[in-house]
Amino acid sequence: MINHLITQKNWQTQLSEAISSVDALLAELSLSEHRAQFYTPQHFKLRVPRGFVAKMRAGDINDPLLKQVLPDVQEQIAVTGYVSDPLSENTQNPIKGLLHKYQSRVLMPITGACAIHCRYCFRQHFDYNANMPTAQISSEIVAYIEDNPEINEVILSGGDPLSISNRRLFAWLEVLEGIEQLHTIRLHTRLPVVIPERLDDDLLARLQASRCQIVMVIHCNHANEIDANTARYLQRVRDAGITLLNQAVLLAGVNDSLEAQIDLSKTLFDSGVMPYYLHLLDKVAGAAHFDSHESDAIRLYWQMLAALPGYLVPKLVKELPNKPFKVPIDIYGSSAS
Repeated sequence: MINHLITQKNWQTQLSEAISSVDALLAELSLSEHRAQFYTPQHFKLRVPRGFVAKMRAGDINDPLLKQVLPDVQEQIAVTGYVSDPLSENTQNPIKGLLHKYQSRVLMPITGACAIHCRYCFRQHFDYNANMPTAQISSEIVAYIEDNPEINEVILSGGDPLSISNRRLFAWLEVLEGIEQLHTIRLHTRLPVVIPERLDDDLLARLQASRCQIVMVIHCNHANEIDANTARYLQRVRDAGITLLNQAVLLAGVNDSLEAQIDLSKTLFDSGVMPYYLHLLDKVAGAAHFDSHESDAIRLYWQMLAALPGYLVPKLVKELPNKPFKVPIDIYGSSAS
């Protein structure tokens, strides 16, 4: 049974009250004297829920959660090899609303909205107008999937698929559940970490009732993102019989130490979430200052293998344009190409 958790504000209110001002965020954390290090972007503006801010350490300009959301002036430096579409996703859409990169599954970016704007986001320049599905073209999406019988899984992504209302989300679930060949629906989402109250009773009950296997892949980069309240909500998802996985991005100055990775894996596991992927940074324009050299990532990974049981070690991977799979990093040499 899904038990109701009492919270001060519902997820919609928390979403609407997210901080969108660099000055306001710095003032909230007693860091206004550092204002010169940051800028106010006109595109992909700052956005962070107050509940996530509450997990940050006031007075610490190097807080690992803060560094993920503050627009650093380094974003304005053009770096060769860092581009607006690092995975060439704008060429992977056979029809509007679908990205078909992997053989047995398709991805639907059902919204361009997110609760939080992570500064390393590989879709911060993505053309959602050209690639986002609408209810009016749902029949075309169904037809495409049925014409490709090897497709057995749909990934709902964005933006963040949990940033839309239950009504809209449930409508898409109903469409997909009506496709006989599909056996898995996957949700890629950061909402359970930044606004855990999004995992409300109605959502969990609907996911429980699905005829498809539901997999929820959250995005958490640092153990400090999971406090006691967040952990309780994540455990409710697991108790509802939904598979919970995590994918993280290796970020310089945020989680590129052995201690950070050990704490992350253990905290995830204690909350009912299995570590799944540790991604090397997608080389999106403006995010070069977050990148780690691949050799450093491999060195860290060897340390993780020695320090953690195998089931707590995520797969070390990177994504490359036009590859029909996540590319495993060859820890014995160079990565596969």
